[in-house]
Amino acid sequence: MVKANRGQITSALRALDPGFRGVLVFGRDEGLIRERADKIAAQIVDDPGDPFRVARLGPDEVKADRARIADEMAAISLMGGRRLVRVDSPGDGDADAVANALDGPVGDSLLLLVAGDLSPRSKLRKLAEQRKDVLALACYPDEAADLSGLIGEVLGAAGLTASADGRAYLLANLGGDRMLSRRELEKLALYKGDGDDRTVSLADAEACVGDGSALTLSQIAEAVTGGDAAGLDRRIERAFAAGENAVAILRTVQRRLQQFHLMAAHMEAGLDAKAAMMKLAPPPIWKDRERIAADIRRWSAPRLSHALARTLSAEVQCKTTGLPAESICHRTCMEIALAARRPR
Repeated sequence: MVKANRGQITSALRALDPGFRGVLVFGRDEGLIRERADKIAAQIVDDPGDPFRVARLGPDEVKADRARIADEMAAISLMGGRRLVRVDSPGDGDADAVANALDGPVGDSLLLLVAGDLSPRSKLRKLAEQRKDVLALACYPDEAADLSGLIGEVLGAAGLTASADGRAYLLANLGGDRMLSRRELEKLALYKGDGDDRTVSLADAEACVGDGSALTLSQIAEAVTGGDAAGLDRRIERAFAAGENAVAILRTVQRRLQQFHLMAAHMEAGLDAKAAMMKLAPPPIWKDRERIAADIRRWSAPRLSHALARTLSAEVQCKTTGLPAESICHRTCMEIALAARRPR
């Protein structure tokens, strides 16, 4: 079938249609990929480590024996119940083997393909989206609505609610990776404990999330769009020293540029900077608004489009060229920061 929409994803994660013989989970959010893959697997088997009902294949095993997926799909569990065949990190070179396995007439196993980011031209992705017996679940960094739901889910389970400013701060500083976001929220719930105050304030959110990677990455993005080359240099070096990933940094910068691009469009339509800022979902927390209003004046929509394209190109280079990703990321961010200092 075609790539599942939001409603189909929610339904599948709750109860997968038994008519599906395969599920492809792919995208850029590795934490969300793992979370969704685990939820699908849990519907088939109670224990993902059960050797009688689960076959887990890596890329080397599939490459060594192209018939292995089909053989595992055809196998029958000696203990009863549906089997799970999980293939980790499949690529376009595995598409024919996957198709052969799905076309096999024997067995009722579910084929779970846990991939990375696949372009619309990907042979494996096209295969999944064109077949009626395969569900394709795309996993990309949470949008505001998705992240808001996660915040409500995790805090609600602990009997907590977030204040308006607390929620806005969480929305701005989480979202790059679903699993990391969930852990940060669980840490926040633990911080609040069982006291009488069941509201997560801005101070609570800053106390728990403020020292984490999300804030560091946000500060890098702020330095980029604000033209703060010296601050950018310090923060990005500190981030790399702490083990931050170059692609995660680029994606944080991308999100800020996308916000600025939306604001620039509203400003070209006649709104002032503060009014355009309030069109964002969610709007920035009050203490960030003055800086954003000043920084957006450095940019025009065409320059923001060029800067955004530059970060996307850099991400591709990080993944495909074999060159040091940290150097590509650092150079790209610095070029954009220096561009922000030039007159519009």
